[in-house]
Amino acid sequence: MKKNFIALAGGLLFLTLASSAGAQQRHPWSIEIHAGAGDISRATSNPQSDTATRATLKKAIETGAKVLDRGGSSVDAVEAAIRVMEGGSPSFDAGKWAVFNAEGKVELDAAIMDGATLKAGSVAAVTRSPHPITLARAVMERTPHVLIVGPGADKFLHQIGGEEVEPSYFFNQGKWNALVEQLKREGKPIPPRPAGAPPAQDQADDKRISSSTMLWMPGQRHYGTVGVVALDRKGNLAAGTSTGGSQGKMPGRVGDSPIIGAGTYASNESCAVSATGVGEYFMRLTIAREICSLVQYKGMPLQQAADTVIHKELEQLHGEGGVIAMTPDGNSVWSFNTSGMFRARLKEGGQVTVAIYNDEP
Repeated sequence: MKKNFIALAGGLLFLTLASSAGAQQRHPWSIEIHAGAGDISRATSNPQSDTATRATLKKAIETGAKVLDRGGSSVDAVEAAIRVMEGGSPSFDAGKWAVFNAEGKVELDAAIMDGATLKAGSVAAVTRSPHPITLARAVMERTPHVLIVGPGADKFLHQIGGEEVEPSYFFNQGKWNALVEQLKREGKPIPPRPAGAPPAQDQADDKRISSSTMLWMPGQRHYGTVGVVALDRKGNLAAGTSTGGSQGKMPGRVGDSPIIGAGTYASNESCAVSATGVGEYFMRLTIAREICSLVQYKGMPLQQAADTVIHKELEQLHGEGGVIAMTPDGNSVWSFNTSGMFRARLKEGGQVTVAIYNDEP
């Protein structure tokens, strides 16, 4: 009888310890997204576009949250949320709604990183993928490389049987109008209308399309890169970023988004970061990794680290933009030095926070 009691007690103790260990391993999930920063103010915003943009942000973050809530990985959640934004709003600069380069073409960049393993994948100057974030993940998981660019990336997309579209898929009249106005101001030649694009609108209709579909107007500085950072229930971080780059850019130009450590970074030892802004400055400062280094090696609180980099280091170079960031305990912050940044956050058991302007919490 005594032996049976001891065995029973030992079994109960084992189950209690196992249950406790399981509880300790389960982390409340957290997710945060952005969809670009820039001259985004209430004074110049379009109410209809404001409402539509907020709805897209909410849809994107809820899509990622559903993945986390059913036990999916942070990498899965990052990809899912970014895919929504890549097809989401004309106010963004990613996927279907990317801006045109100086030749009137769309070249897309994206990156994704797993904070648990430090594995990463990215693509640049992609022309046929409607979801470059998915292609970037394929680079991470199906090749020994980190970054594949240009025709090589398009070829890889075809080789793996990924979703392909014609370049005309990316045509948007409002974005085209913005490019034409910029090139005129700069005294540069206007490229021919892309093959397969719908017929040109009359001038009055062109202006209506620009003002009704975007929350920012042609001529304003706007960086519509989209990105996500997430923490899953296993305590693993991930980050991802997707963009069409800068409007009117030189063909072949690559910004910070697909550069690991510049526009995208994730490590369970420090934090996860996704950035948006003038990529040339973010690359010079390796902003994403810099924030994580301040957290990991100097013990800075995440908000202080992000603000130090964005409001001191970046501004010293006269750079513009912002970041979202998250630590392994689920603490999430954003920091930007522009008049607005499309952003949202959600933690397990909480409510979605969606914000656009700099006077919103």
